[in-house]
Amino acid sequence: MNLRIFALLILQSSFFILHSSAQSTDRKFILKNSADGQSEITVYLPTAEAAAQANGRAIVDCPGGGYSHLAMDHEGHDWAEFYNQQGIAFIVLKYRMPGGDRNIPLSDAYQAIRTVRDSCHVWHINPHNVGIQGFSAGGHLASAVSTHAPFDARPDFSILFYPVISMNEKLSHKGSCVGFLGDGRNDATLQREWSSDQAVRRHLTPPAILILANDDRAVPPATNAAAYYTAMRRAGNSCTMFCYPSGGHGFGFRSNWKYHELMKAELRQWLADLRMPAEDDIRVACVGNSITDGSGIDMAEAFGYPAQLRKQLGQGYAVKNFGVGARTMSNRGNHPYQQELAWRDCLAWQPNIVIIKLGTNDSKPENWQYAKDDYTQCLQQMVDSLRSLPSKPRIILASPITAYKPTWNISDSIITTAIMPALQKFAKKQKLEYLELHTLFQDDGKQMQNDGIHPNDKGAAQLADIIAKYIKPKE
Repeated sequence: MNLRIFALLILQSSFFILHSSAQSTDRKFILKNSADGQSEITVYLPTAEAAAQANGRAIVDCPGGGYSHLAMDHEGHDWAEFYNQQGIAFIVLKYRMPGGDRNIPLSDAYQAIRTVRDSCHVWHINPHNVGIQGFSAGGHLASAVSTHAPFDARPDFSILFYPVISMNEKLSHKGSCVGFLGDGRNDATLQREWSSDQAVRRHLTPPAILILANDDRAVPPATNAAAYYTAMRRAGNSCTMFCYPSGGHGFGFRSNWKYHELMKAELRQWLADLRMPAEDDIRVACVGNSITDGSGIDMAEAFGYPAQLRKQLGQGYAVKNFGVGARTMSNRGNHPYQQELAWRDCLAWQPNIVIIKLGTNDSKPENWQYAKDDYTQCLQQMVDSLRSLPSKPRIILASPITAYKPTWNISDSIITTAIMPALQKFAKKQKLEYLELHTLFQDDGKQMQNDGIHPNDKGAAQLADIIAKYIKPKE
């Protein structure tokens, strides 16, 4: 029997149900989390009313212990009341030790998140608001899940306490590196792959908060937590870091730590400010190249056109940026979009509206030699994939904007004489919507970056305004 279905059957039959004495906990129970029964999750559920006020938020907790043991209390169960008070479901993961096989704890963490999402209606949880929390080696596990997991097991946000980030034992906690990588710990490729700062992905790695003490001598902050923050900030992803003057390593939820109350207040505020989609929001996916991605815009996750579209559409809409720079519609181009993780994530997100804006890079002569023959064929593959989704999304084909300069061999002539007519013809034949941005988007000398290809902040706002006005009247 599928392990997730088994977990649900256990819950529905009230097996393993325990009574909780915690003031804010409505129910507490334990579920098996692995086929051998060695991994378990302890679930602390707040009242349904409190969960609704918190938008059904849930957090899966990964205690630390150097990948050799688990600190289940001050880095696990002791946090339940803090989160349940805020209406947040709290799930403590007892994961198995890797013993050199990293797939063991990873599979336990993946399974825990999938179980939470699969149980969302029974537990009054929003499947789009499931985070992960980790301490020390558990922080490495949480960050590894945040950067490596497939979409259905990837958390929506991360809370990392004094995390192990690097898998280079010269820069990190040696025991954690040995436990996670085993005989491969000296393999530079494996070290790089599983050092979470090296695995951060623009737009795809979830928002994070890092909490640590400056005098941590077990896991050096500069090459671990600070390295993750730097990678997130460089990618333009949302990330916050609180580094307290003292506390060493492993303070967890210990109330005798000098900054315990301050930490709780700051974490509570961060969670209150963290906005996640409601379960019934209209999900809008922005598919495209570097113009969608927000290339050249600092903090594109906040100031690129998809982020500004989110603000303009307002409540009831959730917008995600699935743009990837330099990508082509043509599968024979130098960087085909449909081979990207962003495209797989887009499909897995089950969008209700999809804005496809690809073609600028297809206009390059080195790409157009192929795209002139297969542009619409590859577009058909994309549309067919979207139409097969249970969400049956509304599909909007957006033309490229004007290429004001021939930077990187991009040809506005090919865009206007070949790509736009092909899009219009395809949209008419397939009964799809066509949004002609080439004319609607205008540069008055203040909307574009110097390359003449990418909009700046103001241009991104103009794009968002055009698209928002197009979407809303039709809803």
